[in-house]
Amino acid sequence: MNILYIAALSLGSIVELLILCRLMGYRQLSQMSMFDYVNSITIGSIAAEMATSLEDNFFYPMTAMIIYAAAVIFLSWWSSKSIYVRRIITGKPIILLNKDQLYEKNFRKAKIDLNEFLTQCRVSGYFDLSQLESAILEENGRISFLPKSEHRPATPKDLQLVPGKDALVANIIIDGHIMTQNLKVSGKDERWLMHQLSAHGVSDVRDVFLATCDLNNQFNVYLRSPSDQAPDIFT
Repeated sequence: MNILYIAALSLGSIVELLILCRLMGYRQLSQMSMFDYVNSITIGSIAAEMATSLEDNFFYPMTAMIIYAAAVIFLSWWSSKSIYVRRIITGKPIILLNKDQLYEKNFRKAKIDLNEFLTQCRVSGYFDLSQLESAILEENGRISFLPKSEHRPATPKDLQLVPGKDALVANIIIDGHIMTQNLKVSGKDERWLMHQLSAHGVSDVRDVFLATCDLNNQFNVYLRSPSDQAPDIFT
């Protein structure tokens, strides 16, 4: 009976976690700041307590999760209204390198050593610090690099080119199912879709794994593979 009870509580805690994370926003799922990290591990710990509660007090951790999530939502709202509060909660960027000057004091403040900094430089493709104009430690713990103008990649503007505008791509068939809303937003209808599939030699929508169309009417279709095993070209 205890096993079934724990299973029910575990499922309940998962559902509550999903709801609370949705309310708190997608930042919980992306690169987290220190504030987001503390939120996640705290709510996760409370959820674990709820899932393994063998007594009849599971309502207490469930209530604690709701109160904690409400506090997080309030602090997030408050920090969006006040720069001072935002700096207290999430911190602010720290300049580690600027104009060929490494700021040792900021390294100590950020609790990051020089070897770790150089590793991050190499991971980002910069093996020579003289190629960098600035390096900034962001609130989420990642380092942003600004290369010097002579070392940054050339852009179409540098080459005096005028490329065509990029366009959003709509997924109009996914796993053999027509995404009606996406098709409508792209300004197309099923008649147009069937004509495009026919032009690509496709007679049945169920044979399509993915079909996309951008705002420039570029249509791409990917058929289901006859085998789930991808070819091994690296042996």
